[in-house]
Amino acid sequence: MWFVYVLKSQKSSHRYVGMTQSLERRLEEHNSGKSKFTSGHIPWSLLYHESFGTSLEARQREKYFKSTAGRRFLDRILTAT
Repeated sequence: MWFVYVLKSQKSSHRYVGMTQSLERRLEEHNSGKSKFTSGHIPWSLLYHESFGTSLEARQREKYFKSTAGRRFLDRILTAT
């Protein structure tokens, strides 16, 4: 199973979109500084995730979330919750 996830920096309010097979491990990596971009914005919290059967499906959704339309979609659903 693959996951597309959205993180939010508690320090700077930046948002980060990625994909992984292990949400827990990946969040731990982001919060321990193992990712170059996210290391400057620690700590991170998980805001949203979706699961997919294949990496191709997950990658397509990740690309959508990184597009203008995808960012607007995330803004709508994340402010509604």
